[in-house]
Amino acid sequence: MHFGFRYRLLPSGAHLRVMSQSKYDSWSKEDLIARLLELEGHSKRAPKMSLPVNDKKPFHFSAHPVRKIAVKFCYSGWEYNGLAFQDSPTPLPTVEEVLFKAFAKTKLIDNEAGSEGCGWEKCGRTDRGVSAAGQVISLWVRSALVAGQISQDPNKRIDGVSEQLDVSLDDSNITDRLESAMQVLGGPPARSQTDGSLPSDLRRQELRYISMLNRVLPPTIRVLAWSPVSPTFSARFNCQHRHYKYFFTSHGLDISLMQQAANLLIGEHDFRNLCKLDPAKQITNFNRRVLRADINRVPEAGNNNVFVFDLVGSAFLYHQVRHIMAILFLVGTGVEKPSIITSLMNVDASVSADLEFVDRKPEYQMADALPLMLWDCAYAESDVQWETGVVESGSASDLYHQLHSIHQRSLIHTTLDAHFLSATTRYHPPPPQYFPFSETGLTTSTIPPKSNSKESPILSIPLGGGMYTRCAKYIPVLLRKRLDHVEVANERWRAGKGGRREERKKATFAAASDGEE
Repeated sequence: MHFGFRYRLLPSGAHLRVMSQSKYDSWSKEDLIARLLELEGHSKRAPKMSLPVNDKKPFHFSAHPVRKIAVKFCYSGWEYNGLAFQDSPTPLPTVEEVLFKAFAKTKLIDNEAGSEGCGWEKCGRTDRGVSAAGQVISLWVRSALVAGQISQDPNKRIDGVSEQLDVSLDDSNITDRLESAMQVLGGPPARSQTDGSLPSDLRRQELRYISMLNRVLPPTIRVLAWSPVSPTFSARFNCQHRHYKYFFTSHGLDISLMQQAANLLIGEHDFRNLCKLDPAKQITNFNRRVLRADINRVPEAGNNNVFVFDLVGSAFLYHQVRHIMAILFLVGTGVEKPSIITSLMNVDASVSADLEFVDRKPEYQMADALPLMLWDCAYAESDVQWETGVVESGSASDLYHQLHSIHQRSLIHTTLDAHFLSATTRYHPPPPQYFPFSETGLTTSTIPPKSNSKESPILSIPLGGGMYTRCAKYIPVLLRKRLDHVEVANERWRAGKGGRREERKKATFAAASDGEE
């Protein structure tokens, strides 16, 4: 980088030679001691250094108007310990932790009131390593559009506008007063009928949320858009559907077989065998509706044979997408048939006698987190109208250039890695290709043994993101050990860890009650 100045490093030891050429070379020992005493006395008389006093007036958040908004943002999941706040320390920061600090630093929310004070709510949770291009949160933030003091409490906020709403039909200022009241409530102000965006005069008056936040956020988290929303809007419950993308290469996979299996996901099914069971959540209903399940080539990847699995549904279970991808990889290699999907969703013995009844989840490893992305969270147009901040003096183009630069550097890294692989193959030839069975004509029982050996070769079954599960003998999923039934796992948690947690809560509540008395 060029910072507008130049500097020159002296060779090692050069600074010593410079010092040796000073006037002190000819001084006697007595003169040097006298000079040192003089300097020591001067340093004692010198005033002590102190930090500058901050004479800025304290910021009183309650003295500023607020409004409720939705914020859409993206983040690189591999840089964070998941999206959600964590009570205990984590190896990496969480996305919500970093984002909350940005809102607090820009004085858009009251830091002391915490996440509850601003009504912080996320659309969906992503785990460690999972990225998002269209995550959404909703919260109350400081606004520049409404004058007057408004309480931080959302309930008081709503009650506080009753006087503004109490207008008569012959009031000549009824339109202005209603618009002002809607702004206090957090509802969308008057909008242009041509493009659905805020009128340019209001956009110029409102705080520049996008640029304010991106200025203090790291490059791995970028705010893309914001929208005024109603006070009752919920980023989670107003979401109509969520769209996940999982990227993978077609190496060793039969994409057509994977698509056949993906088609079986469409509709409402019980996905208890295609997710991670978490007894702490005490879930008993595992029915979810899948709206779309498509596998297509990624055009931006060129000739790199990169594909994407698009999965759209109203809601998802814990690690559901990664479990589905793990089974699709097994189908793609040929070690499992597409019908394995239907079998794993057949949790009711009375539904079909032709398929195996699988009321408990078999043991298998879920797919890697790196290629998974929450692509979008969809809302009704009547709920959300995204503002991109195009009037923010070039902020939109700056954001594009930032992400474009990151993308260009990623392409260079990909090219370098490809050349590393090419250099390696000059000395280490690729191993035999066993998958997909549909192309090699092999099966788990016909794979030839290693050269000059009766041992079977180690099979590398893809898990996505360049990760593999390795085994010498493949065991079909339906023949593997089954986990406990959901009801059994839930009851064990309630009797164990859950029960102890409830006892601690009761003890804490009792102690707090005694303290109040």
